[in-house]
Amino acid sequence: MHHATSAQNGTLSIEGVTLETIATQFGTPCYVYSKAAISANFLAYQAALAKKNHLICYAVKANSNLAVLQTLAQLGAGFDIVSVGELERVLRAGGDPAKVVFSGVAKTASDITRALELGIHCFNVESQAELVLLNSVAQACGKTAPVSLRVNPDVDAQTHPYISTGLKENKFGIDINLASTVYQQAAGMSHIEVVGVDCHIGSQLVTIEPFVAALERLLILVDQLADMGITLKHIDIGGGLGVRYDSEQPPTAEQYMSAILPLLANRSETLLLEPGRSIVANAGVLLTQVQFTKSNGDKHFAIVDAAMNDMIRPALYQAWMDIQPVQPSHAETLTYDVVGPVCETGDFLAKDRALAISAGDYLCLFSAGAYGFVMSSNYNSRTRAPEIMVDGEKLHLIRQRETFDDLVRGEHLLPAVSSC
Repeated sequence: MHHATSAQNGTLSIEGVTLETIATQFGTPCYVYSKAAISANFLAYQAALAKKNHLICYAVKANSNLAVLQTLAQLGAGFDIVSVGELERVLRAGGDPAKVVFSGVAKTASDITRALELGIHCFNVESQAELVLLNSVAQACGKTAPVSLRVNPDVDAQTHPYISTGLKENKFGIDINLASTVYQQAAGMSHIEVVGVDCHIGSQLVTIEPFVAALERLLILVDQLADMGITLKHIDIGGGLGVRYDSEQPPTAEQYMSAILPLLANRSETLLLEPGRSIVANAGVLLTQVQFTKSNGDKHFAIVDAAMNDMIRPALYQAWMDIQPVQPSHAETLTYDVVGPVCETGDFLAKDRALAISAGDYLCLFSAGAYGFVMSSNYNSRTRAPEIMVDGEKLHLIRQRETFDDLVRGEHLLPAVSSC
């Protein structure tokens, strides 16, 4: 479940360093990642696809720290981006733009221009209007834009509605029933090269069946396009493979690919996929310290220094994330709501957890490597947490804690008002 951590005499560690050491050295709250776990998760996909032409494009939105991207780039990863900012991060981290796919429903002309300039692998086009803009910008730049249409197959991913992306009522992609018409339109454009098809139905999927159903629908379209004279170079099946937060039993990368690859037998198209959460979620934790404990009658609260601005998943998605003391305690075990200092009742990390803790103890929120820091904010004028990468017994500060000066940089007071 939390393969980045282990208990030694009841004390939690990440690789060769205790979490207490990290919390003491860098303060709390702070994010901590395991380089070995990130690498192992990526390489599991590589191994599962060893016999198939493929490109694994890590979904940058899951965790965009430069050191995380650098680690994956050095392993040969491509990248799935949804903004120019993410593209610039990939470049800064040493990623190859030729291995970048550009997703997202609202690309602007300036976004497209920059991506064309760098020579990305392809644009995952999400609407006919975007296709028209892409052709126009490419013509103005004197370039041809490689295009993969993101198709919405109307498959229920059976996940939280906020992270479901493959149904007709979702904003993503082009209706699969209209896709062949849009492909014909694209093929007739002067500065568009049709290179693939893309499908992403949602995030945190813990069964294989929705993936298979989506791919089966996708392959029918691919064959229809071939009959129309439109031959694709790649099939992008998106990301979405879930991880274990509580009692989920998601398939491994090997099990996932074992179900997918038979459907692609005797096909020459390169397989693309865009995993994010499954590479980084269980490779990271959030450390926090108990500031106070209090009771309102039979209700017990552990008030910690991490808040919803640091980790919004529990408040936003009602996500369950395991939380445990970093070191064993002799305190009485009580059922606590673990809450933060932000002035919102929705500011909590965990509810109804049996914990033996006292003020001053450090807690570890597990599976925090994905959609943690990247979704953090400065709400209540709180500075954002640092990020630390553990590599064996070495600690690397990969993002320093923000200061108040960082917080107000770019803000300006109004001119002084004359007293006369």
